Amino acid sequence: MPKLIENAPQQLLAEARRQVVERGYAKTTIRSVAGACGIAVGTVYNYFPSKESLIASFVAEDWKKSLAAMGERNRENGEDCLRTIYEELLAFTRKHQTLFTDPDAAKAVSGALLGRHLQLREQLADLIEPFAPSADGFTARFIAEALLTWTISNTPFERIYQELKKLISDQKEELHEQL
Repeated sequence: MPKLIENAPQQLLAEARRQVVERGYAKTTIRSVAGACGIAVGTVYNYFPSKESLIASFVAEDWKKSLAAMGERNRENGEDCLRTIYEELLAFTRKHQTLFTDPDAAKAVSGALLGRHLQLREQLADLIEPFAPSADGFTARFIAEALLTWTISNTPFERIYQELKKLISDQKEELHEQL
């Protein structure tokens, strides 16, 4: 009879996360994660079809938490909304800095990055839209892209917000004139 492993997916995700941080992407393998969890390699494949899937799962789990925090925190005005997004993006990128700066990881996942990037931009734009409306949603997507780019570059929020505030103000004036 097969051995039942309680919370196997969660154990695997936690161990993969630990190994990526401590050992890097290349040295984290399905075999090393399985061994550390006391699980057969084949069992890991019941939950995750590849190492990339295993790692993407814990990154996606963290992104969902960050996105939820962006939506829950004080969003009474545009600056609060943008600051919250900035702070969560900064925390997320710092948490996964090992993956984002690892050349082996970049080679392995480069094909999926563009699609994920566009998805992240749209998710952020949905949060920004109430404070940066435009007829086609472009302004919110533009701001989301700027936040993604400049936050990853460690540009301080105050510097980013100086420019975004001008853009939002100009866009609101333009929409008001159209009415």
